Amino acid sequence: MTANHTMMQFFEWHVPADGEHWNRLKEMAPELKRSGIDSVWIPPVTKGQSAEDTGYGVYDLYDLGEFDQKGTVRTKYGTKEELKSAIAACHEFGIAVYVDLVMNHKAGADETERFQVVEVDPNNRNEVISEETFEIEGWTKFTFPGRNDQYSSFKWDARHFNGTDYDQATGRTGIYRIEGEHRSWDDKVDNEFGNYDYLMFANIDYRLPEVREEMMSWGRWLVDTLQCSGYRLDAIKHINHDFIREFASEMIRKRGEDFYIVGEFWNNDLNTCREFLDTVDYQIDLFDVALHYKLHAASQSGSAFDLTTIFDDTLVQTHPTHAVTFVDNHDSQPGESLESWIEDWFKPIAYALILLRQDGYPCVFYGDYFGIGGENPIEGKKEVIDPLLYARCQKAYGDQDDYFDFPNTIGWVRRGVEEIPGSGCAVVVTNGDPGEKRMFVGTERTGEEWIDLTGNREEKIVIEEDGFATFTVNGGSVSVWALPEEDRSMDCSMDAQGE
Repeated sequence: MTANHTMMQFFEWHVPADGEHWNRLKEMAPELKRSGIDSVWIPPVTKGQSAEDTGYGVYDLYDLGEFDQKGTVRTKYGTKEELKSAIAACHEFGIAVYVDLVMNHKAGADETERFQVVEVDPNNRNEVISEETFEIEGWTKFTFPGRNDQYSSFKWDARHFNGTDYDQATGRTGIYRIEGEHRSWDDKVDNEFGNYDYLMFANIDYRLPEVREEMMSWGRWLVDTLQCSGYRLDAIKHINHDFIREFASEMIRKRGEDFYIVGEFWNNDLNTCREFLDTVDYQIDLFDVALHYKLHAASQSGSAFDLTTIFDDTLVQTHPTHAVTFVDNHDSQPGESLESWIEDWFKPIAYALILLRQDGYPCVFYGDYFGIGGENPIEGKKEVIDPLLYARCQKAYGDQDDYFDFPNTIGWVRRGVEEIPGSGCAVVVTNGDPGEKRMFVGTERTGEEWIDLTGNREEKIVIEEDGFATFTVNGGSVSVWALPEEDRSMDCSMDAQGE
């Protein structure tokens, strides 16, 4: 059998713009592995519109911190060589690296151009609100003079985009659809706001064969250059869904079936998610946005939330092999575009719900683990999450029996497997008063003394002759009961099989 895998999103919005992030990753690789992390999703590696840009305001896809462009050689996170060194260090410690790709738009153009547009209603992009076509001066010409055609000679201009949001001539902002022969929004995108092709900056038009080929070529170049293990695709509900299927197919063809791809399809409607997975032939996984919003609602509602419904209408329930479960991320953190921050008291419960169950590929957020910077810093919860990571890599194996039979107190048992001595655990969660759950862990466990790995409860619980025990939990808390290890170092650098 295979040990449990756990991803970490290795950044938050406010990581220091000191160019040291790739070096931090390199230095922390052994610590991450010891904690039970065996894959990392890293932020966009490509040159943004400034040295402080998080990478989502992408300028040059072929500049990984190598060329003097936009006032900097390095990106916010470091240089190309530091990036490659960090990836090599991760691989040395058995950590896969997934690179964040921003393919929806381009920012920080080198020159302006004049072209015809119509203005559309932001709330219904299919509705034109300007009386007629008019001319604007838009930032749509990308020539990359600092790179001088190295790696690619492709130059972008207004022909390759179908929308922008700023008129340099007048200083006006709006959503401007670029006009011309066969020009319109792409219809193979999410239908929020009528049509959600346009998100920001200069919007790439994927109906053009030369655009598709250039982006395919870049995807192949990037994986060859970095030797990464997979991609995280940003904002894919705004990108032609057929192209996403073709792109995934090509990357997997080039790198093999083990090349991993996960997409950010920010939509909590399961039918829409299923239709998207159908379209892309289930070649990629999706982040479980529906579960994130359930966790957010539960954290805000306290004991009024029925915990027995926590997984209802979530991707991990309906498509467990294609769901990446997460608690929070860089967009949901306070002050960001999709703010929906799970409250502190519920964070340990939320992490238990994604880390200790058999379904889903869980992703731990850097901001939850190490803390969040910026003007309103938030302390990390490493000491709370580490025991849950340890339980995942050493205990949470085998058949799963759910005890979802009381609105405020739920539990489940992982029965363990022979291949991993001492595996198996019993998890109890409550969003109300202190509680308990009588659960069956197996007659072969009779007489064993189990402890709460979280440290929330100090007593030991002895498994009874019939294989049952009554497992306790503090109010508004989680307890993870399991057989103690002789070595309590919580070191997961050797996986559960001792590889």
